[in-house]
Amino acid sequence: MLSTSTLPLYSHQKINFGFYNKQRINFSSNGTKNSSLCYSFTGSVFPFTVLYTNTSTKYLHLKRLSIIAAASSSGSRSSRRVYKQSQAQAPAAPIEGIASFVLPAGAFVVVTFVLWKLVEKIFLPKPTKSVLEENTPTQGVKWSFAPGTNLLSSFGAKVERESKLRLNDFAKELRSFRSVDMSGRNFGDEGLFFLAESLAYNQTAEEVNFAANGLTADGVKAFDGVLQSNIALKTLNLSGNSIGDEGVKCLCDILVNNSGIEMLQLNSSAFGDEGAKAIAEMLKKNSSLRVLELNNNLIDYSGFSGLAGALLENKSIQSIHLNGNYGGALGAAALSKGLEGNKSLRELYLQGNSIGDEGVRALMSGLSSHKGKLTALDLGNNSISARGAFYVSEYIKKSKNLVWISLYMNDIGDEGAEKIAEALKHNRSVTNVDLGGNDIHAKGVSAIAQVLKDNSVIAALELGYNPIGPDGAKALAEVLKFHGNVKDLNLGWCQIGASGVEYIADMLRYNSTIQSLDLRANGLRDEGAICLARSLKVVNEALMSLNLGFNEIRDEGAFAIAQALKANEDVRLVSLNLMNNFLTKLGQSAITDAKDHVFEMNEKELTIVF
Repeated sequence: MLSTSTLPLYSHQKINFGFYNKQRINFSSNGTKNSSLCYSFTGSVFPFTVLYTNTSTKYLHLKRLSIIAAASSSGSRSSRRVYKQSQAQAPAAPIEGIASFVLPAGAFVVVTFVLWKLVEKIFLPKPTKSVLEENTPTQGVKWSFAPGTNLLSSFGAKVERESKLRLNDFAKELRSFRSVDMSGRNFGDEGLFFLAESLAYNQTAEEVNFAANGLTADGVKAFDGVLQSNIALKTLNLSGNSIGDEGVKCLCDILVNNSGIEMLQLNSSAFGDEGAKAIAEMLKKNSSLRVLELNNNLIDYSGFSGLAGALLENKSIQSIHLNGNYGGALGAAALSKGLEGNKSLRELYLQGNSIGDEGVRALMSGLSSHKGKLTALDLGNNSISARGAFYVSEYIKKSKNLVWISLYMNDIGDEGAEKIAEALKHNRSVTNVDLGGNDIHAKGVSAIAQVLKDNSVIAALELGYNPIGPDGAKALAEVLKFHGNVKDLNLGWCQIGASGVEYIADMLRYNSTIQSLDLRANGLRDEGAICLARSLKVVNEALMSLNLGFNEIRDEGAFAIAQALKANEDVRLVSLNLMNNFLTKLGQSAITDAKDHVFEMNEKELTIVF
């Protein structure tokens, strides 16, 4: 604090200001200066700080002052009192601190602002569009050559330009490809129009796959010019595009006079009865189409009726796929009417149409009167019971051309299995039988097994997802040990267990026909794996593929299989599936070593799946 005894300056003729560094500047009370740098002061004295400029060094110095005041009476000099402010009591400290902070901070702010404006001007050019234009959504979809992308303009014009350049390069090469697969690219309608011109010039491409590309009814119009110019194209796949009824109608108008396309795939294309009717009208006039795939759409009874009418007039169609639609019993009955008068149809796929027993009855009646030679019939997942299996069995008995029959995932049970078995005793054309997922137990499998004693035609037998148990495995193994001609045997998810697989393992020692054996998810564990390993040590010239996935096999079972593979120098196994078991790195390493050993001994590559 300032001392209360400080003398007023105006009571003295002369005031001396002295710096701590011993340099002195004298100021007269009348304003005359005794030095080159002089200041005049009037009024009362208050604590202050002098800002002194040193012209030689070009910078500022803050220096504290000591004030020396002298007083005399009648012209004579008296004793002087010297009042000094101590550094701790100096009132100038707050002002000095503020000045020392403000000056650098202010300079920093000014310099930063100038640099920021300079960088903004150089590196951030002014936008050419208004904010309103930038925020306006782009109409339509921008295509990209990159798989799975669907770019909008807001993602950057640069990426879009690069995509167009890549698609442009591909379009040039497209003119010479024999097979074009661009499925899942999602290039949309605009990309299809872009490619259409090059495809029209291509006179060598026979297959084009544009599945899952985000095409709509508008994009289908691009094929108008393509199919008129390209006479070599035989297969067109537009599956997975939501073209709807309007898109199907547009495509049928294009194909009605086309003489090149032989296979048309419109699976999962989001059309219903109206689209199916348009296809039916096209089939009445088109004479080149051989294969028509319409799986997983929304076709109901009305659409089935339209297609049935087309079958009465069409003489070229050979295969129709209608899986996963909504035909029902009425749709099947309508379709049967068309089948009666058709001579060309060879394959009919109706899986997942909820046909039921009544629908099967009507359908089998139509097929029995069918004048053609049907070779493949898929009735899987249609809520067929033992009664429906009876109608199917009657058709099998009479058929001399049927090769492949599927009743997968129905509910025919043991009774239905026995009816099918009885029919197979009289049939000598069926080679592939699929009865998976039908709640067949040991009794039903035993009936099927007895057929194989005298039937040497059946080459593929699917019995997976049936609870046949160890007894069923025993009945089947005893017959297949020395009889039959089965090459592919599927017993996955059949609850065979370690006890049941013993019969299968014993059968493999003598069987000379089975090439592929599927034993997935049967709870074999290490015991079952060891049983199979003992059989693998014996020379088996037929078995090439063995699937043991989902069987809770651990390292002990893996070691046994590895030793068996090493012991059998003539093993023909080329595929071993051990997926989803409980093998550690030790078990996997043992199997891998066995694989390398097989390659060294036989120069055969064994594929292992863990």
